[in-house]
Amino acid sequence: MRTTSEFWVSAYIRYRNDQGKPTVLMKRGALEAGTIFIRLDRLDGSYDLYGPASQIAYSDTHIRDGERLFSPVMQQVDVFQVMDKIEAEMKFDSDLWLVETECVDASHDLQIAKD
Repeated sequence: MRTTSEFWVSAYIRYRNDQGKPTVLMKRGALEAGTIFIRLDRLDGSYDLYGPASQIAYSDTHIRDGERLFSPVMQQVDVFQVMDKIEAEMKFDSDLWLVETECVDASHDLQIAKD
């Protein structure tokens, strides 16, 4: 069973902050099943954006375990490019979540879908 978006985001923010990697909620989405985007500030003026992986990336194990997989949407771009992408996504899905985290080594603690 998959956890709700609200629960997953809350747990992710708490975990990252406990690891000393500042993480904040930028936009609250639909409580149950809102799409989650993670904006990673690399602290060098560049950002990465991660979004939900394609459904084809999920195996039976991922589905059974309720895991959330992510894929890189943009990497090492400026914040304006990231926000333009989020604004475009919001035209189709106004209930999305946006979380910002920062880390100089670009670690994100997300499960990334295999190609």
